[in-house]
Amino acid sequence: MAPAVIGLFVLAYTYKSFRLTPLVYILILLHCILLMVGGHYTYAEVPLFEYLKEPLGFTRNNFDKLGHFAQGFIPALVAREILIRKKIITGAGWRDFFIICFCLAVSAFYEIVEWWVALASGENAEAFLGTQGYVWDTQSDMWFALIGAVVALLVVSKFHDRQLREMS
Repeated sequence: MAPAVIGLFVLAYTYKSFRLTPLVYILILLHCILLMVGGHYTYAEVPLFEYLKEPLGFTRNNFDKLGHFAQGFIPALVAREILIRKKIITGAGWRDFFIICFCLAVSAFYEIVEWWVALASGENAEAFLGTQGYVWDTQSDMWFALIGAVVALLVVSKFHDRQLREMS
């Protein structure tokens, strides 16, 4: 849950100097809730997704995949807002490419941190990682973050642009 707590402090600190759109604040709140639910139950044991395993034909609890989708979706819009408002990358194509690369880098770094914590925790590594015996868990986590970033850019950009126009 540390990323959620750190994020809340950063948002509070920057609220007056760089206020974000309501959309981005709502998405960050949803991401924090996902992180806190996963931290409370552990990602492999979230009750709703445990219940959904059988009806959806899953062999594992897939709450972590929702979390990794959000790990691409929400940072994509945060990065998009910063890049647009600070006029860092003005071309939409290059901006979207950079956003996707940024989201993949964040996802890969998160997986590396998970690996470090698992090594440090020793015998509790499997419980912490929540791989649930899935050998491709790390790669599929990054895949879900990629999908989340692409979906965010394709589906929400026009609505986000409206909110950005209303702010200026």
